[in-house]
Amino acid sequence: MDNTLNKSKLRLKDFIIYILIPLTPLIIFWFLPMIVTFLISFTDWNYVSPNFNVVELENYKTILTMSSFWQALKNTLVFGVGTVVPTLAFGFIFAIFLQGDFRGKVIYQGFLFSPWITPMVAMSIVWSWMLRGDVGLINRLLAMIGIDGPNWLTNENTAMFAVIMVTIWKNSGWAMLFYTDAMSKIPNALFEVGKLEGMNVWQKIKLIYFPMTKSTTFFLLIMNLITSIQAYDQFSVLTRGGPAGSTRTLLYLFYQLAFEEFNMGKASTVSLIIVLITALLSLIMLYMKKKLEA
Repeated sequence: MDNTLNKSKLRLKDFIIYILIPLTPLIIFWFLPMIVTFLISFTDWNYVSPNFNVVELENYKTILTMSSFWQALKNTLVFGVGTVVPTLAFGFIFAIFLQGDFRGKVIYQGFLFSPWITPMVAMSIVWSWMLRGDVGLINRLLAMIGIDGPNWLTNENTAMFAVIMVTIWKNSGWAMLFYTDAMSKIPNALFEVGKLEGMNVWQKIKLIYFPMTKSTTFFLLIMNLITSIQAYDQFSVLTRGGPAGSTRTLLYLFYQLAFEEFNMGKASTVSLIIVLITALLSLIMLYMKKKLEA
């Protein structure tokens, strides 16, 4: 009987030390805010007054019928696809290039990775000058070859492309780092067999590098999709959601509803939709990964 009590006490102690304590920050900073956000989404709280009314599903109905919401959703998808695919492609290509043994390899790798460790706000400020239509460096370079560059950040047709370009430039080095690590773990025996078979560079990429880094690709795909949905800094600095809402994403719409219109009920609704989209994309990616690995 005493041994049973001691075991139960030890189990309770282990539960507190190894489960409850590590979960405490997650409960405080994630689960509780999520519950509060969910409750606020059923109110018309204005973020300033302590008083509010329960409006039930009115916020959800309003958001889903707002043209600005669907435009923001479309912009978010365009930004996600436009940044994730090129980021993975450039990261993969840079990593393959780094597999060779050449002089200055470390310097080259550091140069490619440096944008990732640069704060997005600081980098966006520099790019906002480079992309200016009148005195920007990009248009000056284009003028040297006879091309009249557009007003990148104030033109509806080029603003999103400009933000996508900046984001790819920042994130490619991060993807490169993961691909470089994955490629360094590929058994040398595969390359020796490939050499005996007379494989060229493209065949090595297709038959060795790409299949052996498939897990890394899926990980980067999920992480970059989530990051693209949560992107805010570059939009805030470069375009502020404009012109005419052409670069307003779901997260920037949340910011405008919460801190410009002071409508926390609608803002909370948008934030929950963002969480649902993120969770759905993650589940789809994980399902696809399991299917391909089966």
